[in-house]
Amino acid sequence: MNKSILLYLFLFNFLHATFSQNDFKTVFEKSNGTETATYPEVVSFYKKLATQSEFVDLQEMGKTDSGELLHIAMYNSDKTFDFKDIRKDKTILLINNGIHPGESDGIDATQLLFKDLVQRNIKIPANTVVITIPIYNIGGALNRNTTTRTNQNGPKAYGFRGNARNYDLNRDFIKNDTRNALAFAEIFHKVQPDIFIDNHVSNGADYQYTLTHLFTQHNALGGALGKYLHTEVRPSLERKLKVKNWDITPYVNVWGTTPDKGWAQFMDYPRYSTGYTSLWNTLGMMVETHMLKPYKQRVEGTYELLKIMIEIAEEKGSEIRSLRKEAFEFYQKQKVYLTNWKVDSTKNRIITFKGYEGKTIPSAITTLPRLQYDQSLPYTKEVAYQDTFKPTLSINVPKAYVIPQGWWSVLERLKINEVEYQLLKKDTVIEVESYRISDYKTRKEAYEGHYLHEDTKVSRKTLKKAFNKGDIIVYTDQNSIRYLLETLEPEAIDSFFNWNFFDTILQQKENFSPYVWEDKAAELLKKDLDLKDRFLNMKKDTIFNSNSNYQLDWIHKNSDYYEKAHLQYPIYRIIK
Repeated sequence: MNKSILLYLFLFNFLHATFSQNDFKTVFEKSNGTETATYPEVVSFYKKLATQSEFVDLQEMGKTDSGELLHIAMYNSDKTFDFKDIRKDKTILLINNGIHPGESDGIDATQLLFKDLVQRNIKIPANTVVITIPIYNIGGALNRNTTTRTNQNGPKAYGFRGNARNYDLNRDFIKNDTRNALAFAEIFHKVQPDIFIDNHVSNGADYQYTLTHLFTQHNALGGALGKYLHTEVRPSLERKLKVKNWDITPYVNVWGTTPDKGWAQFMDYPRYSTGYTSLWNTLGMMVETHMLKPYKQRVEGTYELLKIMIEIAEEKGSEIRSLRKEAFEFYQKQKVYLTNWKVDSTKNRIITFKGYEGKTIPSAITTLPRLQYDQSLPYTKEVAYQDTFKPTLSINVPKAYVIPQGWWSVLERLKINEVEYQLLKKDTVIEVESYRISDYKTRKEAYEGHYLHEDTKVSRKTLKKAFNKGDIIVYTDQNSIRYLLETLEPEAIDSFFNWNFFDTILQQKENFSPYVWEDKAAELLKKDLDLKDRFLNMKKDTIFNSNSNYQLDWIHKNSDYYEKAHLQYPIYRIIK
């Protein structure tokens, strides 16, 4: 045998033996499945892997609210970590961990996965690059405690749900209030994953499963890609897990009652991680392990699921990448965009569900009725699962949006999401479609730093408007089209309007003193007979006729004295 070949084989076997014997044991393993690693321990683990394995790369990314930098760890059997090269012929799987650090299962499972990839204890993916954000919510991970996950069975200590500024990061992917979300956008657009997994632990009902899945809603994902997720990827995951004796069921979206009568899929709107990633046609899934199962069991189940998703990426990656490419092209050709999805209660899918009998008993504390599950009475039943959704809003897709430059907070978010735009080179008059906010409701309780609007309605009109040099034009024929429509259309559930970006237009800045306006209003009614007729018609309403402020305000709002900025949505549409 050739000496060089012998040398190669010797080195290969030596290195493999070295990695196999090296102490890459995780905190989870050393504690026999009862503990999860701290943030410094997790970073140290991946640094060690990256230092000692040429198949692993660790990169520092953007800063979080904690002051610490996010990391991404990458495994590539080709030892290539340039994303332009990777995207040519490989499927990219991105795993996000610790968005809620008390739900730490994915943190430990992904460490086990990377260790076994390096030590070649599992089948090495030839056509898939595995990337992870080891811990996304670093501030929450550093806020370690033993009590806040009241319903959860282990680990011994864990992080807190809120980040360093007490934001729930799984509500921040559109509004971008946190540095974490800004750093995630940077990572997401750098990586451009084909498949995205976000690891969680559930709350809610009790049942037999350790693992549940929450795929991004397939109707909202849309087209051939959504159908492929629903009819190929999901069933493949379920089958492969069952072969390994890891049954899985759809996320049990049931609260305060038992699941035996069925339930509807949780809708992951764009504020959530998988809803956000789907705006760029990424196949997304949240893993939700069951909080009452032992920690060791939950981590091992997550680990098996991650291995199987790599298998699926290897088997179906080429088709997934092709369908994603077609989806980008599809949405750029659409004249109408559908959104604001709600469950179609007329359509059920019958699934086999393994639960526990539940009953209502008197509470020893309150003496009132309470729910109790009896784990000595397991059952297997056919239940109705509703995972077909229908849109409640259709939007005529514009050729472009025009954004006055004063709304720089919007432009900042477009930039971090790599939206392409142009600046007007001179003052220009453009014919545009204009929105006026005609109705909306506002939550009475604070929600993630906002008082969110909902049920927003607009009126429309076409006009010629003067725009200034430096104002922004954003054309919709680009890969970010879905992001643009979901954020810039005020009626969309997670629009920038609904997230309070434009609340200054909801307040009048100028008004009138009644004793001054009385005389001007009387003069106006004398001159404008049409206005007078409409006013007299309004006075037929008893409440209106009995309130002088209502009457004077109505005349003011229907006159040239009323400020044009009030309720005027400041982003305009150029129609195709």
